[in-house]
Amino acid sequence: QSCRGDGFWGSVRLLRCSSRAIAALLFCFVLLLYRQACRSQSQTTRPAGEDAFEALLQQHEWHYLQHSRNLTRLISQLKAELQRSAVELEEQNQSELEEFLRKQLRRAEIFTGERLPDEFAVLPFETFTLRRVYQLESGLARLPVESVMGQDRRNELNGALEAALHLLNEPQLRDSQQRRVYSPQHFYEGIFRTERDKGTLYDLTFRENSVPDFRRLVFFRPFAPLMKVKEELMDASQILINIIVPLADTVDAFRQFMQHFSLHVTMFHNTVICYDETLDESLSRRRMKYRNVTLIRLNEAFSRRRGLDVGARAWKRSNVLLFLCDVNIRFSAEFLNSCRMNTEPGQKVFYPVMFSLYNPEVIYGQHIPSAEDQLVIRKDFGFWKDFDFGTTCQYRSDFINTGGFYVSVKGGATEDVHLYRKFLHSSLMVVRAPSRGLFHVWHPTVCHAHLSSETFKLCLQDKALNQASHRTDLTIIQRQ
Repeated sequence: QSCRGDGFWGSVRLLRCSSRAIAALLFCFVLLLYRQACRSQSQTTRPAGEDAFEALLQQHEWHYLQHSRNLTRLISQLKAELQRSAVELEEQNQSELEEFLRKQLRRAEIFTGERLPDEFAVLPFETFTLRRVYQLESGLARLPVESVMGQDRRNELNGALEAALHLLNEPQLRDSQQRRVYSPQHFYEGIFRTERDKGTLYDLTFRENSVPDFRRLVFFRPFAPLMKVKEELMDASQILINIIVPLADTVDAFRQFMQHFSLHVTMFHNTVICYDETLDESLSRRRMKYRNVTLIRLNEAFSRRRGLDVGARAWKRSNVLLFLCDVNIRFSAEFLNSCRMNTEPGQKVFYPVMFSLYNPEVIYGQHIPSAEDQLVIRKDFGFWKDFDFGTTCQYRSDFINTGGFYVSVKGGATEDVHLYRKFLHSSLMVVRAPSRGLFHVWHPTVCHAHLSSETFKLCLQDKALNQASHRTDLTIIQRQ
């Protein structure tokens, strides 16, 4: 309003007010431009050191990311290479292990016999059942039976039995609903031995009560997992055994010999070699009482070797299994099954170790039990007669091919050893193991002066050992 007016002075005041307004606008505009320029300058200009540091950080970050990617790729490559190497190494180790097992299997005496220099080099087997181990040696105690097995041995034998039962009960493609199922109670008998530089061999036999055939499995443990070597089904009831007995004593000895097993044993033939004409006539009168008995008379001086050799060669039919023994031997049907299972024509011969009983008059005194009740395997009742090689099971073909007994050798003990050594020098496997069903009954021993020095010495040794154990002798001395 102060700039309003009329006339000249009014125009002057209006012009003055307009100038001030323009000047104020110009000042505001300049101030606005200045502020805008300062803001732009502050946004675009930064210190040189800060930019270099940020660029260095970005460069390091890129390098680290690149290195991480390279490491990740390298780890993946190493994992793949490690996996390939592991597979190759496993295949190589498996191949080397299989080759080692095959090598041990070839070295072990399983399929063929190992040629041995003499009887002292033979490594005998041990016989075992579910509860007992029958062994020829058990340290200082020399116990014939290990009834309480140690934990290590129990685990070892149980492992072999479990492996056998697993294979027997493993389902097959052609199984029927009536397939047999085996349990530990069906385990019949087994033998095993450990060769220190090769491994352990197990020969296991299973049988059901009402079935005549046996299931037999052979395992080998070459200081590695157990290997199955053989499995077969064997009908023992169809294998005939020809029992050859030379006879030069009384008929009563032969009658007791026959009565012991004639009612319980089947599939056998008995060949009796008689050296006495009186005995021949007496046996001929009793011949109708016994089935499958062949009498061969030899009108010459008694020779066990000669009699057994004649009896073995007299059989002209099939390749029969021979059991060479004496009338003072007692055996069970279970032993004859062991005889069948531990022999194989052209492969194996069986030399069982019998349990020799002491003099019953010394052991029992006045109260002597029956003959059957005396057949007990205990330390005080007898011992394993491991120095005797006269009782053996072998096929006639192996006997003939080996040459039989030496004709020129004289003396009962050395005859048996010579035949035994023949088999040790051959490619046949000799199974030497204690038998729980084979006994030698005590009888008086007469050592004739006309025998050779070696045979006479063995006779005296046998006579002394057959009386009683050392502990029994000491007890008798103390009582006296």
